Amino acid sequence: MLRLRQLLAVILVVVCPALLLAQEKLHSAVKPVPRDANWLKRHEMFVSIASRGGIDVLFLGDSITDAWGGEGHNPKAAGAKIFEREFVPLKAANFGIGGDRTQHVLWRIQNGELQGIQPKVVMLMIGTNNSNGNDNTAEEIADGITAIVREIHKRSPKTKVLLLGIFPRGKDPNNPAVKAQREKIARVNQIIAKLDDGGKTVKYMDIGHLFIQPDGYIPPEIMPDYLHLSEKGYELWAKAVKPVILELLKQ
Repeated sequence: MLRLRQLLAVILVVVCPALLLAQEKLHSAVKPVPRDANWLKRHEMFVSIASRGGIDVLFLGDSITDAWGGEGHNPKAAGAKIFEREFVPLKAANFGIGGDRTQHVLWRIQNGELQGIQPKVVMLMIGTNNSNGNDNTAEEIADGITAIVREIHKRSPKTKVLLLGIFPRGKDPNNPAVKAQREKIARVNQIIAKLDDGGKTVKYMDIGHLFIQPDGYIPPEIMPDYLHLSEKGYELWAKAVKPVILELLKQ
């Protein structure tokens, strides 16, 4: 009995801290969770769209992706005309939802948005909503993005992920809060760039320089609120990524 108690004591000392450490590593950015009822309705609509099949290119992300437009989105969204012209002919669909964080996109993928489809290309841009204040660290956000990429490949192994760096944001680059957030985003991008394997499964692109001036200021004609893009911003985005998407579709 004494030996058994000693053995149990050793297990508690060795195993329990390890379990606690594992739980601590499961931070919010990688814990898949749903949102409110209206969000669930949009998710269910995307599941329905996916169930019809015929999607070769899928856009995934938050409000910045949401505003590409397409089926299930605002027809007057800033990027809607460009999406219809440039990407619908490629059999593209848009599953972006405003306000999403990495954990929400992860939940959506795990709960049906890839069921019935195996897109040839997924364009993913997510994480800016995790970067506010002390919400998540750069490393945690990168963990969340990495988890999404892995989940995509788990459910659709042949899909090529066009992974975009998080776009710069904020009006005044000299404002301490804006500077700190931009530095966090830059660190996230530095980490997730390492997921690029030459386009075999992941192609990383950072097109943030298209939206920012050399002095660090973002032109309001590109980002009116210094976060969301105007139609001009979506034109720049489309011009940058369409050749890459076409190349990935050939592979």
